[in-house]
Amino acid sequence: MLIIAGLGNPGGKYAGNRHNIGFMAVDAIHRRHSFSPWSKKFRAEIAEGELGGEKVLLIKPQTFMNLSGESVGEAMRFYKLQPADLVAIYDELDLPQGKARLKTGGGHNGHNGIKSLDAHCGTEYRRLRLGIGHPGVKEMVQNHVLGDFAKADKAWVEPLLDTLADNADMLVRNEDSQLMNKIALALGGKAEEEKPAKEKKDAEKKPAGQSHIHQARGHNQPKLPVTGPMADMLKKMFGNKGD
Repeated sequence: MLIIAGLGNPGGKYAGNRHNIGFMAVDAIHRRHSFSPWSKKFRAEIAEGELGGEKVLLIKPQTFMNLSGESVGEAMRFYKLQPADLVAIYDELDLPQGKARLKTGGGHNGHNGIKSLDAHCGTEYRRLRLGIGHPGVKEMVQNHVLGDFAKADKAWVEPLLDTLADNADMLVRNEDSQLMNKIALALGGKAEEEKPAKEKKDAEKKPAGQSHIHQARGHNQPKLPVTGPMADMLKKMFGNKGD
């Protein structure tokens, strides 16, 4: 069984906040797939269903962000699950808008919801960070995070959430890099694996460790005389310094 936990704050006041993109993500997954209606348990809203042939529990903690781990931890203990059975979806201030990153373990980077999950659920769970961008000034961070998405943000928020929902079964199959590529392409970027492959191909075309100037020097160089009148003249002109 896999738990997919979206992080956010409960109530209509916070529903459109950037900080609630985790809630929005699990709502999108719920709409797209055959899950049960939302019900209340573990101090959360939960819905049960299947993705990729595996049982999945969607959970939206209703404890407020800072206590998210209390709710998710309770669900994990009830089902006797390990950190590897958890995916947390949440907002990331230090990622550009529309960017997504998925990895196992790591730090909380000041995110209070993740601090709480680390304390109550262990740390080796998968973390799906959805970029909301940084306002650029530290004093504006709180208003930015707890502010609603602007109308213009729909241009990237909707394709991000739709692509995540369409391919949520990849979370079950641990196809993390493939999912990141799907999201990147949907947002007009390039697949994450394309660049390394190109770099590898380019590296095979030229000898390692040589600049283009060094390579040019190594081909078709004329042999200079070392004795005779011409050699004496060259020594006078250039001295005996090596290349």
